[in-house]
Amino acid sequence: MQIAQNREVRTERRAHERLPVALMGRALMPNGLEIPCQATDISPGDVGLVASFAPVMNDQVVVYLDHVGRLAGHVARIYEAGFALKLDVTPRKKEKLEARIEWLRAHDHFGVEDQRGHKRIEPRQDNTQIILQDGRKYDVEIIDISISGAALQSAVRPAIGTRLTVAGMSGVVVRHFTEGMAIEFDATADALPLS
Repeated sequence: MQIAQNREVRTERRAHERLPVALMGRALMPNGLEIPCQATDISPGDVGLVASFAPVMNDQVVVYLDHVGRLAGHVARIYEAGFALKLDVTPRKKEKLEARIEWLRAHDHFGVEDQRGHKRIEPRQDNTQIILQDGRKYDVEIIDISISGAALQSAVRPAIGTRLTVAGMSGVVVRHFTEGMAIEFDATADALPLS
């Protein structure tokens, strides 16, 4: 009876709900060592990783994850097969990461091989406009882009099948997700727009 009264109740300390994933990537350690890793779960504030090399608590680590891009943070926890990073993100980067996580959740991608035909990247210039056929223009933010399409964060979501122009490329809306829409370009670009 006494033991039960003194038993510590373990509470969830994470600030954000983590999405289970299986995203491959690579981690750059403070000593310059670059190792393969895999994200097992992710949130806008932290990420759990498995890797063959464990850093030290509070080490600054940079990871590059498929479908997510570059994340930087410090080691907040070390466990048997890997470690957890508390991410160092600006409010803007956090919003982009939230949008990307929602996109992964909505499309049930959780690390399954991407069905896209071309590799997507986060562009250096991500603010642009979409232009509808009737001339209306709306500000959007490019989540990622490839030579064949783009994912856009946007308050406006034209209907699927709507023709528009973005980043100088004409295309069509093929999918909606929580934060915006996906565009498929009419023709494959020679180079990545806005990259």
